[in-house]
Amino acid sequence: MKKLVLTLLGLLLVLGLTGCGGGDQPAKSQNQDQVKLGIIQIVQHPSLDAARQGFLDVLKENGYVDGQKLAVDYQNAQGDQANLQTIARKFVQDKCDLVLAVATPSAMTMANETTEIPILITAVTDPVSAKLVKSLSKPGTNVTGTTDMNPVKDQLKLIKDLVPTAKKVGIIYNSSEINSQVQVDVADKAAPELGLQLVKVTVTASNEVMQAAQSLVGRVDAIYLPTDNMVISSLSSVIKVAEENKIPVIAGESESVEKGALATIGIDYYQLGRTTGEMALRIIKGEKPQDMAIQGQDGTNIVLNLQAAKKMGVTVPEALQAKAKKVIK
Repeated sequence: MKKLVLTLLGLLLVLGLTGCGGGDQPAKSQNQDQVKLGIIQIVQHPSLDAARQGFLDVLKENGYVDGQKLAVDYQNAQGDQANLQTIARKFVQDKCDLVLAVATPSAMTMANETTEIPILITAVTDPVSAKLVKSLSKPGTNVTGTTDMNPVKDQLKLIKDLVPTAKKVGIIYNSSEINSQVQVDVADKAAPELGLQLVKVTVTASNEVMQAAQSLVGRVDAIYLPTDNMVISSLSSVIKVAEENKIPVIAGESESVEKGALATIGIDYYQLGRTTGEMALRIIKGEKPQDMAIQGQDGTNIVLNLQAAKKMGVTVPEALQAKAKKVIK
């Protein structure tokens, strides 16, 4: 039954893709001055959505408005790899001028389908490990963009700042996501230096996330969530378990804190998307992605959710509140 449902979803996706520019636009725009942009996104969740919006806002501010100088075909794979492949192949068939690939699975799938169409990536943790580029300074491929590599060690330290007695930290992730595995590897090295022990739980589908969170009850003093697309798309399940059992949740990005996690120290995905948009403008004007270094965000921000702190039984030090860029009360 599951296989049949996924097949039908893929078929519907094919029928729904009408070329870069979507809707009533032909595969090749009749307006030769119009840039045909395909956007491929693995799943919908606040961080990825914010990066996409930042990207589009920069284009709009520079005269590239959808329906005028720009034709946008936005497609979301709903977390399914087969859908990603369908979208990527269609973008190639439709001869998009430019593709924005949001998150590592989207970027890898798109890059496997074309070495010619310029691909801008965002919310990709490690483009080198994902074999999207040869190096961060000189990609050497048709791919460039921005990385969302987290300050993982600083985020784990934030746990100690909030819960000084914490010894064991649960971490939930999808091991098949390269971006997640990279963050877990960093956490593995950093945790002992902070006097922490990781308790790792992997998931293979979003409907396993709640059970994974429940499995950590009574075993850990806090939960850390890397920027894992599958897990963050089911963030509400983790938050529910955490609140019911007074387990603080530290997230890899600020949008999750706004949705109910306790805290993070990390990057701003909207600004990351804007940086990617600025790079897209350079490509539109003739620069080559292979010569454009992968960029990241300068600096990090502490974001705290005092409502979540109360529900999770944590008292946030005033000194930490004073350092935070944003405090949700």
